[in-house]
Amino acid sequence: MRPLRSLLALALAWFATPIAVAQAVDYEADVRFALEELDRQCGDLLRAKDIDWKKVTKQFQKEAKAVETDQQHLVLLVRLLARLEDGHCAVQPLESGKDVKWPDEPERTGAGMFWCKSGKKILLKNTWNTAEDVGLKPGMEVVSVDGVGVDKWLDARIAELRDTQSFSTDQQAFFFATHWGLGMPVGTRMKLEVKGVDGKKSKRTLTFSRSSVVPWGPAVFPEGLEGDDDVRWCRLPSGDGYVHLRRCKGDLPERMDEALAKLGDVPGLILDFRANGGGGFDHEAFLGRFVPAGKQLAFTKTYASAGANPYGGPIVVIVDGNCRSAGETGSGMFKEDGRAYMIGESPTAGMSSSKTTLELPSRLFALYVSVASNMGRFNGGKGIEGLGVIPHEIVEYDAKDLSEGVDTLTARAEALLAERTWKGVPYDPAEFGWEAPD
Repeated sequence: MRPLRSLLALALAWFATPIAVAQAVDYEADVRFALEELDRQCGDLLRAKDIDWKKVTKQFQKEAKAVETDQQHLVLLVRLLARLEDGHCAVQPLESGKDVKWPDEPERTGAGMFWCKSGKKILLKNTWNTAEDVGLKPGMEVVSVDGVGVDKWLDARIAELRDTQSFSTDQQAFFFATHWGLGMPVGTRMKLEVKGVDGKKSKRTLTFSRSSVVPWGPAVFPEGLEGDDDVRWCRLPSGDGYVHLRRCKGDLPERMDEALAKLGDVPGLILDFRANGGGGFDHEAFLGRFVPAGKQLAFTKTYASAGANPYGGPIVVIVDGNCRSAGETGSGMFKEDGRAYMIGESPTAGMSSSKTTLELPSRLFALYVSVASNMGRFNGGKGIEGLGVIPHEIVEYDAKDLSEGVDTLTARAEALLAERTWKGVPYDPAEFGWEAPD
């Protein structure tokens, strides 16, 4: 048995030992720091996008006062970054915040449809699964959704998405809303009023079950495609080559070698970047595959010929608002550096930038944000971020084409290839020694 003096000493030592106490997070300090640093480091982009940062600052300083939990803090930071109009931005957890989860939400799925804009109309671009089962068909005009005019419904949907999603441009927001943004909780019922190509109106009710909301590219793919989901190619009935570039992985230049070898000597080439989700690759090596052997392309930037099967003929590039990041720089070089003619439903997404990471004082999260636009020579020196790559020609889908299984933009590209030279494109295949095949 220990002497009383020893027990007393142990007791005093125990009381003298510091006890670890969880320190409350100063959420307001995090938000103040974020607002100030974002203004300092992203200020040029904020001004270029005409974002009223003083208004944003006032709103989020007020909202930060009500934050009581790490989860609420995460939600507020995500909503704050949405105001940057920056398609790349993200709240990234640090070690202390790795277990903080987004609030539980119902599982979302699609109903088997994508939409597109044609003039003042919203058309069904694709239908499958549930949508197809209830009689919805490509080319139909969407008149109303759940009793609300489609334009008003879309405006409200985009506004709802913008609260937590950051979009670099209006076209990116629209394309998101008409593809991913059509996803709803499983079991949701949606009432559509539609008008057929014949002008007759009808009503359909959808029940959301199991359909992807991820866009894949054109409304209609050509037949006979080879390759994989990243890069696919075929010869069209016209004899022209067609390549759909879904992603820009590091081996993209080598994949083009394969595609060009398989296509052989074609009179014209369509490079379709619709729904290209980006990636990372050697841009100069890629464009070099479209400079004839022994030649250089040097209208704005110099590119040397590269690859085993470089193609020197006329090229039409197709883009849309789902073409993002490296998909924009990859497609944009053809237009901005004078190699090809570009068409599209709209400019590209406009999310191509240099980024930085800002650690917050609480060390719960870091903010990954854009600080400058990529490809500064594009758009007359304004770059891509917040603008997108702007096509030479805007081509929207035609309702009759969609109803007949014809991709309007691919058809337009084929018609352009028959012309071979276009205003605004300095590259002339003949001047580079290319001759059309017999």
